[in-house]
Amino acid sequence: MTSQDVILGMLMLRSCSGYDLKMRFEAVFSYFFDASYGTIYPTLAKLEKDGLITKESVAQEGKPNKNVYSITERGRAAFESYLNSDIQNDAIKSDYLVRLFFGEMVDPAVLIGWLEKGIEKTERQAAKLQADYERWEAGMSPSQRICIEIGISNYTSRLEVLRRGLARLKEALEKE
Repeated sequence: MTSQDVILGMLMLRSCSGYDLKMRFEAVFSYFFDASYGTIYPTLAKLEKDGLITKESVAQEGKPNKNVYSITERGRAAFESYLNSDIQNDAIKSDYLVRLFFGEMVDPAVLIGWLEKGIEKTERQAAKLQADYERWEAGMSPSQRICIEIGISNYTSRLEVLRRGLARLKEALEKE
C-alpha cells in the first residue's frame, strides 16, 4: 500500500482538492496512515502524469484558484487492482516505541516523562477518534465502522499498557 493507493481510494469516493485530501488524512486516516503535503502533491502530480486522475482548476472568489482532482477510468482500474491484490503485512514504524525499548539507557525520570507524555497523547488521540466516530457514524459503511472501531480499540489497549507500565516502573523505583 502506498499513498497513491489511498489517494485513489479517496478520489473513488469523491473529487477533492489537495487540501481536502490532507484534511481527510488528518481525520479519517490519522491513526493508520500518514501523509504530508510533501507526499500528497507529488503523488497527485504523478497520478495525473500517469493518466490515473485529472485536474480541474476551479476559480474561487477572493482566493487563488483551487485544483480539484478526479479519478479516471484508468485510475479506477488501478485502485481496483490494489483492492484485489494480496494484503500486505502491517508495517509499524514508531520513534516512541524505539525509545521505550532502549529506556533503561536513560534516567528513570526521563522514561517516566516519556510514559506520561505517551499517555496524554494517546488519551487525546483516542478522544479525537471517538468524537470523529460519533460524528461520522451515521454515514459510514460497515467496513469503515470496523476500521474506526479497531483504531479506538488500539488506543484503548495502548493506554492500558502504558498506564500499567508506568505504575510498575514507579513501584520498582520506590523499592530501590
